[in-house]
Amino acid sequence: MKSFLKYIINFTWCLPQNILGLVLFSKYKGQKRERFFDTMLTYHDGSWGGVSLGMFIFVAGNRDEDWIRKAKVHEYGHYLQSLILGPFYLLIIGIPSFIWCNAKKYKDLRKNTGKSYFKFFPERWANHLGGKKTGLPTPE
Repeated sequence: MKSFLKYIINFTWCLPQNILGLVLFSKYKGQKRERFFDTMLTYHDGSWGGVSLGMFIFVAGNRDEDWIRKAKVHEYGHYLQSLILGPFYLLIIGIPSFIWCNAKKYKDLRKNTGKSYFKFFPERWANHLGGKKTGLPTPE
């Protein structure tokens, strides 16, 4: 019953990010997949790290084992944020996180100051939620 309720929540309250997740899921249809708690995890072969779009998590399968293990927990934390924030997830977490990760200004800031990627609020919160729910280590 619990998992059925999560599907209802994912495809109502969390609909926008799950639609995007389904699109990306279909793009990487030939890649290795597995269940990770109550999400569908896809190991992509792209040059980017990871993303969580609703109940669909994508992590780079071409990284070292420790990185992959921690990235799964971090992205699961983003999934939990999605359940909490629903349709506001993309505005509050997705867009700021995308900019923090990809904008040259913030890449340079992290490089020049040594500031951790995971100090920014969406990432720090995702680590907290993912680590607490799974009991597994998160990136630092």
